[in-house]
Amino acid sequence: GRIHQIEYAMEAVKQGSATVGLKSKTHAVLVALKRAQSELAAHQKKILYVDNHIGISIAGLTADARLLCNFMRQECLDSRFVFDRPLPVSRLVSLIGSKTQIPTQRYGRRPYGVGLLIAGYDDMGPHIFQTCPSANYFDCRAMSIGARSQSARTYLERRMAEFVDCNLNELVKHGLRALRETLPAEQDLTTKNVSIGIVGKEMEFTIYDDDDVAPFLEGLEERPQRKNFNLDIDSPKNMQSGDNRMTLGGRTVIHLKRIKEEQDNT
Repeated sequence: GRIHQIEYAMEAVKQGSATVGLKSKTHAVLVALKRAQSELAAHQKKILYVDNHIGISIAGLTADARLLCNFMRQECLDSRFVFDRPLPVSRLVSLIGSKTQIPTQRYGRRPYGVGLLIAGYDDMGPHIFQTCPSANYFDCRAMSIGARSQSARTYLERRMAEFVDCNLNELVKHGLRALRETLPAEQDLTTKNVSIGIVGKEMEFTIYDDDDVAPFLEGLEERPQRKNFNLDIDSPKNMQSGDNRMTLGGRTVIHLKRIKEEQDNT
């Protein structure tokens, strides 16, 4: 059957601002779009530090994300205190899956309404994991979650073969280009609405905000303008004589105005 509370929690992830994660052979990168509740409010943090080798970006309810982040930090501290080594990324994601599964089955609690992209680096190399409110988690080469994230996933699927051999700078640029695909045509990426997190070989997890993002944005080409056809349905060059069709951009389409006039006359 269906558990509607889980579906509502999954919907909260789709309403959150978009975030992108991708990895190469040496680094894992998170790129997130920060959102302000109003012009009077500051932009909310979207990328959170967990440990020297792990960080997360969030889409959904920020309060739930902070709770899960604190749990992850505690697990990483326990591993360093008890075993004197950093917690493997896959093990931490497994613990998150177990924790988020409990409220999907037990009475009296709601599922966590947040999706996570987890970037980490351990003995197995760089990792990008996605977690869901349904307690599912996935090991990914690249992923995007949040509002309008399908456009970013389409970009990532097209360019995925290039990521493996990318250097760090190119990898970040791919993440920024994918994130830019989620924006409306009138918006663009700025130092105020973008946050970047990077972890890799011999590099601890580092978050770049505000002016620190500027060097990455400077190397990014301008956003290509989308084609906007100015449809003049009365233009003689678009009309075919004796017909209620017209040619636009090499294609023949129905002349809607003529059809509507015929319907009105009948």
